[in-house]
Amino acid sequence: METTSNKSGFNKRKTYIFILDHVIEVCLILMVIGLAFGANRFLTWANWMNILRANSLKGVIAFGMTMVIIAGQIDLSIGSTVGLSGVIVALFCRDLTAAGMDLTLACILGMVVSLLMAVLVGWLHGVFQQKTGLPAFIITLTSLYALLGLAGRLSEGFPIPNQFPDWYNQLGGGRIGGTMGIPIPAIFLLVCFLIVWFIMKFTTIGRATYAVGGNPESARLSGINVGKTKIIAFIIVQVLAVISGFMTSGQVMAGTFTFGKGWELDVISAVVVGGTSFTGGAGTVWGTLIGVIFMGVLSNGMTLLNIDVHSQYIVKAAVMFLAVLLSSYRSKIKA
Repeated sequence: METTSNKSGFNKRKTYIFILDHVIEVCLILMVIGLAFGANRFLTWANWMNILRANSLKGVIAFGMTMVIIAGQIDLSIGSTVGLSGVIVALFCRDLTAAGMDLTLACILGMVVSLLMAVLVGWLHGVFQQKTGLPAFIITLTSLYALLGLAGRLSEGFPIPNQFPDWYNQLGGGRIGGTMGIPIPAIFLLVCFLIVWFIMKFTTIGRATYAVGGNPESARLSGINVGKTKIIAFIIVQVLAVISGFMTSGQVMAGTFTFGKGWELDVISAVVVGGTSFTGGAGTVWGTLIGVIFMGVLSNGMTLLNIDVHSQYIVKAAVMFLAVLLSSYRSKIKA
């Protein structure tokens, strides 16, 4: 009789935890239903494609940020990386073609240099954090200003417009299937989601990331290279920020150092709303995808309902606060 009672209690607790783990999905469904009745044009194909296009640029970075936060770290420099990568590609296209190089080759070289820059910055973040013991918050905050300043210097404070080949512009502004087709940034969002999901689900790097974020000392004692794991997470989020920078500059057909400025807050919000614990060691890439969609639908819905931008900030702050409370409560329940 006691065994049956214990089993019943265990099943109830398991069900309760399952509900907590999927509360964001439930809230998203309820919000979609409410907006379907309350906001004109919300359920139209064009509106949903706009939601995907608008949120894919930050969503791509959010998957990398998920890895970083699960590892118990943070990266505040990703917005500056977005702007710098667009500036680098624009400069290569402008200056190398002026010297006689083919535009496509110049663009590809600029993209390669941007990606190498991302690897270097991510590596430096991990090494400095490991060697100095300083919080990643301070290290990446320094990078935020350094990279922003570098992008401003390279561009001399002005946009570098319309220097890209047509195929590059399509990365951010193109669609598959015509004007009403699927935005290309949404394709990048799906591909990046699948790659990072696979890494976190099926590779030793993914398992090590969870272990390092949960308990770095235990991870070290079990043979995990804690420093290497953090470096890989930092590199991945920087590379994804550069990819987002390609799409952003391609979408507006210009390289500007201010592109991406302030994005780090929106990216972190989507990750936390998606259920990733700020203390590290817990979270899923799937949850981040839902968080990206949730925040995108929320913003779109409030705009369609003619809610002023100041009130939108307040609503987003409330959602963020509740998400953090829920994450903390969920961690206590699982402990």
